[in-house]
Amino acid sequence: MELTRTIIETKAEEYRTQEPLYLVEQEQIEGLPGAFESGEFGWRDAEWVVRWYYRRSLGDVPNAERRAAEDRFGQNDFEMVKRVIGDAATASDVSERVSRLTTLEGVDVPVASAYLLFIDPSSFIVVGERELAVLDAAGQLPEVYPDTLSLEAYETYLERCRSLADHLECDMWTLYRALWRLGSELDDIQRVRILSSSN
Repeated sequence: MELTRTIIETKAEEYRTQEPLYLVEQEQIEGLPGAFESGEFGWRDAEWVVRWYYRRSLGDVPNAERRAAEDRFGQNDFEMVKRVIGDAATASDVSERVSRLTTLEGVDVPVASAYLLFIDPSSFIVVGERELAVLDAAGQLPEVYPDTLSLEAYETYLERCRSLADHLECDMWTLYRALWRLGSELDDIQRVRILSSSN
């Protein structure tokens, strides 16, 4: 698979016109960064990111897994959630941001990456099986990729995505939308290869 500027633009536009969650995502991309930075957000705003991470695939994640993650997040004290998100929004280091976010119940590295997307969509991108599979198919990942749930794996992925965005002259939100659409076109074998190879 080749990732070109034309392909990225085309797939990002497909996402805009065909993905059912696009309008609410765009609204949150525009509103949540400022709210998270200022601390002017409610429980539903914080919870929405967790729900979005698991529901964006529209059924690919088993309901039991999704509900368990959402229930775990619901165990957090809201004042702690506000403090952690505020700390993550102002931290200068990726490792520190992720480490702070993963102190919350129900937030692992992939979910933390979703928070980073909505904290600063110009600098961060969410990570998941689908996005990783596209970069793997395009030869953009190391031959031996670490555990996809690790901080180190996210940092490697983020570095590659930032490099691609610079090379293709697109922003991270556009790149995410394109990767998501491209990932939907890969068959299941391609999408799980990267996960099985790391075990």
